[in-house]
Amino acid sequence: MQTLPVLRSSRPRIGIPLRLSSSTDPDPRVAEANELFDYIVELVRDGGGDPVLLAAPEDPLEELDGVVLPGGGDLDPRRYGETPGQACYDVSHAQDELDLGVARRSIDAGLPVFGVCRGHQLLNVLYGGTLIQDMDPGTVAHRETEPAHGAGPWAWHEVEVQGGSKVAELYSGGTSGAGEHGAGVSVKIASGHHQAVARVADGLVVTAVAGDGTVEALEDPERWVASVQWHPEALELPAEERLAPFRAFVEVCRTRR
Repeated sequence: MQTLPVLRSSRPRIGIPLRLSSSTDPDPRVAEANELFDYIVELVRDGGGDPVLLAAPEDPLEELDGVVLPGGGDLDPRRYGETPGQACYDVSHAQDELDLGVARRSIDAGLPVFGVCRGHQLLNVLYGGTLIQDMDPGTVAHRETEPAHGAGPWAWHEVEVQGGSKVAELYSGGTSGAGEHGAGVSVKIASGHHQAVARVADGLVVTAVAGDGTVEALEDPERWVASVQWHPEALELPAEERLAPFRAFVEVCRTRR
């Protein structure tokens, strides 16, 4: 009897590293980050992808079509050659190992990678850059000061994303080369972070900055690797605005597999 081939799902399979910290942690930011993780999983699914939750750095990637690196607690500053300061929270060796391992192997395998908040910072560190451990107040609010913790409610501001960049592609319906004639893409962003990119890693280029110079988007010009400091999954955004970048990323993964 002839064995029929196993047909692969038409929905791109998008790997997402799990959040390992418990929502019962007394720091409310942990529960907030876990809730945002759930939103990302939902948006990948609603955007036409098949979310695959990754629990270990060595989980197989062969059947994946792309990876989303979500938000969460702070990276251990020792990962970029610094001593941890008191402002760092939810630092987890296991979470760092999972996220960095998945990111490194995905990039080596040529998978599209999209980083969000912690994922944005993690990519910069993975490529050899550094972070600001705790941002000083400036001309642009990047988090709410009351209460002094948490990813929400948000600070809101606009960023102009460089035309022709991968992030502009995500915010332009997945159209490759969007805004390549210099038009750029204006995005109203939900911001809730106390850390940011300090020294940009070699191999990455900046494609969006805030009015105070904070690096808001990065990409690898040689691979489909891109990241944003803000939270496109924020529930307070209109439903279509939340879905659009994830749907576009799923399409990137579909066309490149």
